[in-house]
Amino acid sequence: MDVLSDAIAAMRTGRPHSGRRDKYAPWGMRIEDSEGAGFHVVLRGSAWLLPSTGEPVALAAGDVVFLAHGRGYALTSGPDVEPTILRFDSDANPPKSPPPPPPVPDAVPDTVLVCGAYWLDRSRAHPLLTELPEVVHLPSRVGAHRSLQATVELLGAELEEPQPGSDIIVSSLLDTLLLYILRAWWQGEARADRHPTGWAAALADPAVTAALQAIHAAPDHPWTVEELGAHGGLSRAAFARRFTTLVGRPPLAYLTWWRMTTAGRLLRADDTPLRTIAERTGYTSEFAFAKAFKRQYGVAPGQYRRQAS
Repeated sequence: MDVLSDAIAAMRTGRPHSGRRDKYAPWGMRIEDSEGAGFHVVLRGSAWLLPSTGEPVALAAGDVVFLAHGRGYALTSGPDVEPTILRFDSDANPPKSPPPPPPVPDAVPDTVLVCGAYWLDRSRAHPLLTELPEVVHLPSRVGAHRSLQATVELLGAELEEPQPGSDIIVSSLLDTLLLYILRAWWQGEARADRHPTGWAAALADPAVTAALQAIHAAPDHPWTVEELGAHGGLSRAAFARRFTTLVGRPPLAYLTWWRMTTAGRLLRADDTPLRTIAERTGYTSEFAFAKAFKRQYGVAPGQYRRQAS
């Protein structure tokens, strides 16, 4: 199993959405706080990103920007332009942004954007995402992030001229885009820093990565610290120290956290029996599972399922 893919799957709710927006200067739009993680791609022209904290970020054609934490921000044609609040349709589930205005006849837009959002359950946010900075900016550079740029081109083409099957294609491309954004960021962090820390270091460490992959592949297995260390070729003590330092939790604490995160996702997804969920997450009985779940979530599994439905 892939730790990055698992982390996203555990947090994602509903379907992502996106749209192409033609902009005519001066323009500006403000996105308020939300449960979503927003992204923007500049297909043509330029733009300014004004985050809730920090300095404005100049965006050029080909740039990709990702905002993981749901804090409000603005996107404008210039740092001094007063933006208009972009109001979401709160009756939709998940909420959707309003459709873009119709194109101006015979006018060439100054800027063309692809804008969208992924909806996340932040109650069990994976540290892979919580460690991200407020703004992930991936500038366009020749030869850099080729898979990401190819996905952007395909997405832009589908949004510009929808064809039969575009609905599923766009949804799949948005999932692919998110993974490429995060992969590009983490790989860039590992390359840029000779001594990376946190999850940038964890994903670059073969021993820790091997243990994480083992946990994610089989959360139902009765893992021991010795077993997990053996996956990375380390002794129990050396492995435990390295894992705890980089991941932020001891190995078995992370195992328990991931089991409960997986259980929450399964409870939200369908009507799988509690006994089956207990087995899939490494508990020998439904009673033991329910006790562990309530300790983590504060409510019994059945009540959690009813609240999430």
